[in-house]
Amino acid sequence: MTESVDTAAPRFPELGIYTELARVGKALASPVRLRLLDILEEGERTVEDLAATAGFGVKNTSSQLQILRAAQLVSSRRDGVRIHYRIASPRVSTLLGAFARFATDNVSTVRAEIDAYFADHRDLVPVTADDLATMIDADAVLVVDVRDPDEFGRGHIPGAISVPQNRIRELLALLPADRRIVAYCQGPYCLASPEAAHELIDAERDATIVEGGLTAWIRSGGSLSRSR
Repeated sequence: MTESVDTAAPRFPELGIYTELARVGKALASPVRLRLLDILEEGERTVEDLAATAGFGVKNTSSQLQILRAAQLVSSRRDGVRIHYRIASPRVSTLLGAFARFATDNVSTVRAEIDAYFADHRDLVPVTADDLATMIDADAVLVVDVRDPDEFGRGHIPGAISVPQNRIRELLALLPADRRIVAYCQGPYCLASPEAAHELIDAERDATIVEGGLTAWIRSGGSLSRSR
């Protein structure tokens, strides 16, 4: 006699455990929420600031953050009428990094999307976050943060200088011509740093980018400096 199985509502001893694990997975199963997590890896943000940076509406951003908080991926604090959100713990960054590496290395459609996105910048040979740390220790590079000054102030790679991407040509004279320049921006899919690197190369400077941007630096355990 064949045992019947209720496929609509399967029951097994570990169901509760897998249900909770699936809740975390479901929280990650959204491009909007993944984008918000990438930004929050840089540091704490208010809902309004996070929405503006991500390009989302405040109401939608708040709703997505509630889902992330329920899954213990972010935490929050209230300051008057404003609510500030942050990554719940460094282990969240570890999880996000492992997830992104697996998808990039093993899922062909993810790799194809990334290759198409960076098609105009394939000539650049990026340095890894670990390699950059070694270069900084040896004083072998000038690190340039091409994000907005406010973002630079919230947290940047130690020793980096702020040269916003839209001011590269204006501030070119301030960058020494005899040093290798390594540019970075927010995260692994930010185009500001490769565009800045190409502007510098066009100006006959030796320039490249940090693979994965500031997000990769943080996920590798790198510290941040903050400006007031």
